[in-house]
Amino acid sequence: MRNELEPKFENVIIIDDNPVELYFSSRVILHNNFGKKVIEFLLANEALAYLEENQENSSQLPQIIFIDLYMPHFSGFEFLEAYDKLPLIVKNKIKVFIVSNTINNLDIARVCKDPNVVSLLQKPITKEFLDRILA
Repeated sequence: MRNELEPKFENVIIIDDNPVELYFSSRVILHNNFGKKVIEFLLANEALAYLEENQENSSQLPQIIFIDLYMPHFSGFEFLEAYDKLPLIVKNKIKVFIVSNTINNLDIARVCKDPNVVSLLQKPITKEFLDRILA
């Protein structure tokens, strides 16, 4: 039987261009034993590089990715396009969740059609937010 105090996931990645959002999201994830380790990225292209560099080392890969849609330089949409080109063996180990405040119906429809996205969730990341994922 799994101990309730053990983190649910080994590695969780958060990608958000807002450092305050990154900080609070990480604390919520760690405090609620959702993830043992949180890897933070302000830039989506750096997160993609991390995944590419570690695709042979499954212990470094995340089980969960939380990514914002609207970021400068390399948006969540651009990340998803590049992520789709990763090997299937990598993508099968990871669940991607879009975390956004978007109300744009076209963007919501685009995200919902992406086969690599599990769900679109509204910011901020809270205990209830994490509980919905585990339910």
